[in-house]
Amino acid sequence: MYNEMDLDKIDINAEPPTEEPARQYYFMAKCREWVREFEKKNGRRPTACTQTFGCQMNARDSEKLSGILSLCGFAETTEEEADFVIYNTCTVRENANSRVYGRLGYLHNLKKKNPDMRIALCGCMMQEPAVVEKLKKSYRFVNLVFGTHNIYKFAELLVQSFETDHMVVDVWDRAEQIVEELPVERKYPFKSGVNIMFGCNNFCSYCIVPYVRGREKSREPKDILREIERLSKDGVVEIMLLGQNVNSYGKTFEPPVTFAQLLQEVEKIDGIERIRFMTSHPKDLSEELITVMAHSKKICRHLHLPLQSGSTRILQAMNRHYSKEMYLELVEKVRNAMPDIAITTDIIVGFPGETEEDFLETMEVVERVGFDSAFTFIYSRRRGTPAADMQEQVPEEIVKDRFDRLLKKVQEIAAQKSEKLTGSVQKVLVESINDHDTSLVTGKMDNNSTVHLPGDARLIGRMVMVRLEECRGFYYYGKLAESR
Repeated sequence: MYNEMDLDKIDINAEPPTEEPARQYYFMAKCREWVREFEKKNGRRPTACTQTFGCQMNARDSEKLSGILSLCGFAETTEEEADFVIYNTCTVRENANSRVYGRLGYLHNLKKKNPDMRIALCGCMMQEPAVVEKLKKSYRFVNLVFGTHNIYKFAELLVQSFETDHMVVDVWDRAEQIVEELPVERKYPFKSGVNIMFGCNNFCSYCIVPYVRGREKSREPKDILREIERLSKDGVVEIMLLGQNVNSYGKTFEPPVTFAQLLQEVEKIDGIERIRFMTSHPKDLSEELITVMAHSKKICRHLHLPLQSGSTRILQAMNRHYSKEMYLELVEKVRNAMPDIAITTDIIVGFPGETEEDFLETMEVVERVGFDSAFTFIYSRRRGTPAADMQEQVPEEIVKDRFDRLLKKVQEIAAQKSEKLTGSVQKVLVESINDHDTSLVTGKMDNNSTVHLPGDARLIGRMVMVRLEECRGFYYYGKLAESR
């Protein structure tokens, strides 16, 4: 819709539409008028900086925020000394909140030098009532606060903030509707995330996400497929289907639509060469999905399957709804169907009540599965979750020792698995100029491994065949074999 939208044709003196997303385009037109007035006064366009904290869902939301700002006429910048700064926040861990408060202190000093500077906060952190109250009391210089459920109203809220000197706060308890068809400023022109669902119903005892993201709500398949078709026509070759638990997609539809069925429809879309998804909960990973993945020519041979702990006792305390044995059986099914698949995971060390025996069970699972890589975390006590009130919080020095032992084991196994591909030729999607050496480009293999190879910007966005010449643990150096 927004590709054909001409904001100049919208009558901003009329009453705003009641239907979405037309209502938001009306407010984007009003924002553009504000931008033009700023430009007349200052001789330049106002700058806007969008900072993202958190997961892929947040990153995708930030692309929408940036898209709206761009259509309104703002000039994008990565510098926080901008005329408008928005933080899209995460609240998975307490230190994520602390980091945002620290950055707000820095922005306050900038705003003292530039009183016309405007600051907005959105995302998961804003869904916590205590956070909003703290902002109202101690951070009055913030102009706009909104949450996860009404991010589509960004343009409307922006106009409200322009029209008042007071802090505008609009945080909802739940999502009333899913509104797409809004501008998106993608980080990469050749790949994109696609939200297929929002929220989470799992209530893991350590996790705040269900409380701030709300209950699961799936997007209609036709809307998802239409978005992906549009992305394909725009040059996108790789998509990442996003949800807190993609395996439970479509359960509320009548009749139900499974995630595996959705994947089969996505695979039919011309132009899309790679399909990824994130994140899978083990309790909902079906044999149907394994079969679809095994027979697919587009679904990447990579599965992120969070373990969290190898102890059934701890998994029960975490409210994960599977056992150690169930997880191992699931991995065996996946590997039998796809021997070449890369399996990655998340592991928490030091969950309340974790004993040395529990930890050794986690180490055993790590060895038996042989993860290609793992994100390892020290348990972070998160207020507002059941685990925060559990007894037997594990002493810090014990947790640190276990974490170091686990990390060493994970790295050893990952290095051994990566080394086996050395000398082979693999397809790589080149994504960028290398951050440290501009004579190199960097890309991703089907299994999500990183590859660096000689090349220039002409390769970016292309699928190329690369001979992997050297393994450096978690990444490779290679040379172009052939390209297309």
